[in-house]
Parts: sequence; structure tokens; C-alpha cells
Amino acid sequence: MNHRTIISHLLSARAKSVALSLLVVMSFAVAACKKAAPPLPPAVVQVGPESYAVAMEGTIESGPTISGTLVPRDQAIVRAQISGSVLRVMVDQGRPVSAGQVIATIDNSALTDAVTSAKNAVVNAENTLEVAKREQERQESLLKAGAISQQSVDQARRNTVASEAGVAQAKAQLASAAKQLAYATVRAPFSGIVSEKSVSVGDVVQQGTAMFTIVDPSTLELQGTVPADAIGYVHVGLPIHFDVTGYPGHQFTGTITRINPTADPMTRQVRIYAEIPNKGQALVAGLYAEGRIASVQKTTLVVPLDAVDHKLITPAAIKLDHGVVTRVPVGLGAVDQKNNLIEITSGLAAGDTILRGSSRDIALGTKARTISAVKQSSTDTAHHE
Repeated sequence: MNHRTIISHLLSARAKSVALSLLVVMSFAVAACKKAAPPLPPAVVQVGPESYAVAMEGTIESGPTISGTLVPRDQAIVRAQISGSVLRVMVDQGRPVSAGQVIATIDNSALTDAVTSAKNAVVNAENTLEVAKREQERQESLLKAGAISQQSVDQARRNTVASEAGVAQAKAQLASAAKQLAYATVRAPFSGIVSEKSVSVGDVVQQGTAMFTIVDPSTLELQGTVPADAIGYVHVGLPIHFDVTGYPGHQFTGTITRINPTADPMTRQVRIYAEIPNKGQALVAGLYAEGRIASVQKTTLVVPLDAVDHKLITPAAIKLDHGVVTRVPVGLGAVDQKNNLIEITSGLAAGDTILRGSSRDIALGTKARTISAVKQSSTDTAHHE
């Protein structure tokens, strides 16, 4: 090996040593840089408008629920008072009628003959009475003259009394016949709507046959039930707010007018009757209704029902305290199931922001901020663009 080869090997070894030293220095420098870098800030959770609520003063109503059927307060089944063939029908289903309006007629030919006969009987009885009275007067005059005995006068007086009774009986028979004749003309008992028509012209009806059903739709009645253990919160005069099948988005109001004094032994439910004004006939009878009796009504601090956490023994609300998720024990009061509200008696103040629904599961201590519906809509629009 010559001296040039030896020098080349020495230079190569020295270069490797220097490179290794530089690599070590750079590693320490990188490590030092990593140690000096500041920690990343914790992420801030954004909470949309559907996931939070603000505690505020509001009106809360609570009370037992009620369900039942709407029925007309005034309704009547018009039945035939006499037997015979139906001659005319003047109304149909759904038609309005007035009190006393003629709605049908029944064959009255036999009744007309009976009335005529009764009138003749009255005339004959009255003539007989007139003759008896004149005979009594004549007999009394003869008695005063001493021409006859007292016995003849007494007999004349008895004949007069019998004739008076005959007149009274004849008049009673006439009144009965006239009443039967009046029954041949069927009239509406009150103003309302014909809800059912069960006969047609030519039908032969018997006494008691149902002919029409007439209802007064201006006032309906909610016949519902409440649990027996809630009857202490119910009394006559309380308002009822309810929804009716077929009227989405509309709430109606009635007033309790009657309470059944006994509970159903099988269901332990008590029947309640509430009067429902129905001006303009907006409601239809026969529909199912469900609502609540407003036995408790007050203005207080309220939050949505799903803003209260019941996972632990003590109820709590998950509150945003200066942008940090915290758990606050709360006291609860009345519950308004209809409006999805619950009264807060302690632990929160008006204006506090609380999480609701699934957002209550955000870890305590997490930083969070709320976004409004408008801001969220703007963000979504920007993303689409």
C-alpha cells in the first residue's frame, strides 16, 4: 500500500466522523425545539340551537290529562208518537231545522175521523147538560110552590151533575183525539242540525220508531276520564285545553261543568264533562279529543324537560358557565307535559344557558360555545358555495 492510498483512507474516516457528529447535534437541536414549542389549545365544541336552551320566566300549566269523545250537549231522537204510513219527509241529513218546524207527516185520516166524532160527542153532552139544567130549574120552582116533593128536585140535581160529567168526559176525549192528530205532524224539538234520518216516504212506522236525530252543534261536550288519584286537582269551572283528531295545530278550550261522583270500579277512572263553545261549528261531534286540565297555572322559571339530567339521585342541569361545561344541581317543581316545560325552583337563574338532549353528554370541563340558528344557516350556505 503506497502513501496515497493511506491518506485517502484517513480522509474518508474523518469525513464519516464529522457527519456523525453533525447528525447528533441536529438531533439534539430538534429535540430542544420540540420541548420549547407551546402546547396546542384545547378544542372548543360548538353547540347548535337545537342542543341548548336558555332558562327564562314563563307561564307553566300542569294538571291531569283527559281524553274522551266530543258529543253534542243537546241532542234528541225524534220518534213516532203514532202508528201509520209516512206521507211526507221535509228534511234530510245535514240540514238545519228550527224549533217547531214540521219535518215529516204521518197518515192521519183515522185520527181526523176520531176528532170529528169527539167534537160531536162534546156537542151532544153540552145539549144534554142544558136540558138537565132547565129541568132542575123547573123542579126547584115547583118545589117552592109546594107542587112536588124534595125527592124530585134531588133527582133533577143528580141528572145535572151527571150531564156535567158527561161534558167533561167528552171534552177529554176530544183533547186526546186532537193530541193524537197533532202527533201526525212531526216537529223539531229545538233548533239544530239533522244528523240522522231513519225514514222515507211510504215507510210504515209504529209508535216509538226512531225517525230523526237532531243535534245542536253550537255547544259540544267533552266526555272524558281522569285517573282517580288525580281527582283532587279537578273541580267544576276549571279550564281544559285539548287537541282534537283531525284538527292538527289547533288547540281548543272548554270548561268543566260536571264531575261523576263515582269512579269506574274496573279502570279507576272518573268521568268528567266539559262544555265546549262551538260558535261557527268549527268542531264536529264524535271525534276523539285529548288534553289537560289546567289545575295549576303560574309564572315561574322554566326550562325544557330534556334540559334536566336525571342520571344521578339529585337532578341537575348541564350549564355553560363562562364557556365551560359544568354540572349544577337543580330543584324541580311543576311539570307542563303539554308544552314540554318544567319548573326550576333552585340552581339556575333567568338567562342561564343549559344543554339539552344528547348534548348533556359532553364531558364536564369542556369548552363550548353556542351558535345561533342564523349563524349556523350562514355557515351551511358558505360550505355549499
